[in-house]
Amino acid sequence: MAGVAYYKIAGQQVGGHYLAMGWLATMYLGVKFATSGGSSKTSVAAAPPINASSSDEADFIKKFMDDQEKKN
Repeated sequence: MAGVAYYKIAGQQVGGHYLAMGWLATMYLGVKFATSGGSSKTSVAAAPPINASSSDEADFIKKFMDDQEKKN
């Protein structure tokens, strides 16, 4: 039966099986982090300001935007 391969890292002997487990854990966590995606929160402040010339026009734009959001 073959023995375990040891590597000298920072003055310490480390078994090859520990290096393999560390590498696999690093890859797993890296893939999990990369595929987790971002936050799904949407900011209300992200909407552009309404530059209407009258309050009737502003109300129409707000109502139109609300109707469009309900469709989606």
